[in-house]
Amino acid sequence: MVVANRRRLARTLRLLATVAAVLGLAVGMAAAQQPARGGHLTVAQADEPPILDPSATTASAAVAIVHHNVLEGLVKVDRDGNLVPGLAESWTVAPDATEYVFRLRQGVRFHNGQPFTAADVKAKFERARDPESGHTNRLYYANIASIETPDDYTVIFRMAAPDAEFLYNLARPDSTIPPAGYGDAQQTHPIGTGPFRFVEWVRGSHVRLERFADYWQPALPYLDSVTFRFIPDPNAQVAALLAGDIDAIARTATAEQAFRVTTAQGFKVIEGPSTSTVVLAMNNSRPPLNDVRVRQAINHAIKKEDVLAGAEFGFGHVIGSHMTPAEPYYADMTGMYPYDPQRARELLREAGYPNGFRLTLSLPSAYAYAVRSGEIMAAHLEQVGIQVDIELVEWATWLSRIFSQADYDLTVIGHAEPMDINIYANPNYYFRYDSAEARALLEEARRTGSEEARREVYRRLQEHIARDAVNVWVYARPYFVLSREDVYGWWEKLPMVLTDVTEVYFGQ
Repeated sequence: MVVANRRRLARTLRLLATVAAVLGLAVGMAAAQQPARGGHLTVAQADEPPILDPSATTASAAVAIVHHNVLEGLVKVDRDGNLVPGLAESWTVAPDATEYVFRLRQGVRFHNGQPFTAADVKAKFERARDPESGHTNRLYYANIASIETPDDYTVIFRMAAPDAEFLYNLARPDSTIPPAGYGDAQQTHPIGTGPFRFVEWVRGSHVRLERFADYWQPALPYLDSVTFRFIPDPNAQVAALLAGDIDAIARTATAEQAFRVTTAQGFKVIEGPSTSTVVLAMNNSRPPLNDVRVRQAINHAIKKEDVLAGAEFGFGHVIGSHMTPAEPYYADMTGMYPYDPQRARELLREAGYPNGFRLTLSLPSAYAYAVRSGEIMAAHLEQVGIQVDIELVEWATWLSRIFSQADYDLTVIGHAEPMDINIYANPNYYFRYDSAEARALLEEARRTGSEEARREVYRRLQEHIARDAVNVWVYARPYFVLSREDVYGWWEKLPMVLTDVTEVYFGQ
């Protein structure tokens, strides 16, 4: 297995120089023209969502289609990761983060013609915090004590406790706002205020959207319509793109697909950082991984650049804690555990394992990047005396046995949700990491109203979990858009999991 990994890595490194050179040319050709109106865009998407209401499912396949495109919230994250006005044109926050006052845009309409008012906002968030509503992430709204609407265009949220994260939570797909009283129909026929209106969902085939003529930003969108076509097989996606059957592969495009597209004339590749944090996760409750020296040894044993080269053709960003460069509070912790096999062996001896030990690495077979990353890291660990047995598990098994029951030693997976560092305050999460200091830092972040001060708290939190070596944070997965050369306006990094086509257009 070690020999096979080395051969694969050597082959990948040889390809990498070619890919990087060609990709540089492709990105150079992506310079935008003047936006033009019209045209129909077809985008390949690997997964078909179970429903289309992001407040009732955690499926990113649903979010990719509707968030920003069909459904909007009070606040949004822009292409640079900044919080900017959405359906709220402005807001004020109390210094102690216990009161949020929003002034709503006037003249906004839902796709069914109904005017957007404060009543829709209140209905949305009263439902979001109702235990019987089926809302998937009620924790985001747990601190809301009351919602007041003194007029049709003012909403006041009063919080039961300081909550400086509330504004960011309002930018999440869970916080998008439908018409008051619309109900469960939102799951199959979503209605929002976005630049596109939902037209049809043909199960097993596609979702089609059309330009909303009464959108509150009259100049947008540029496209007349968009189809999200479900093509599960990555090779079939590329074949469809090169044949002209689709116009783009976005969000879930892989390094292998990027390599194929860069060699084809008439197409381009855009690559940037995403929020997907790839980790070698460790079960902190299971010996010998419950010893911080063992976890630190494992961190020193991993050469992350080799993993990045072998798993993603060198694209992506090496990281050192649970945030990525695409996120607003990212702090660079990559220098804490340099690749140092000798130091790894010393730490293992200090922990009482001079001859190493044996672990099982459980890899989700559905994700090629995780399997490749795991194979390379297993070879690294064997070089410091840790014998690794690899088992491939189906995704359903990974979710039930590893994620839900924490029945594992090591695993590899990407955590795509932005700003999810709060998982380190949950001792029942599948890492089984129990730290009073991590919980205290997260609580401090929630109570800190100053943006600069909150950034420092998140830096301390990232440093704390890195020193505890909870996991090996390996790299941030690259975000790719593969498209026809004449399609412009794509996001060039992915600070939130979506496929925003609001400003996408065809060149003249």
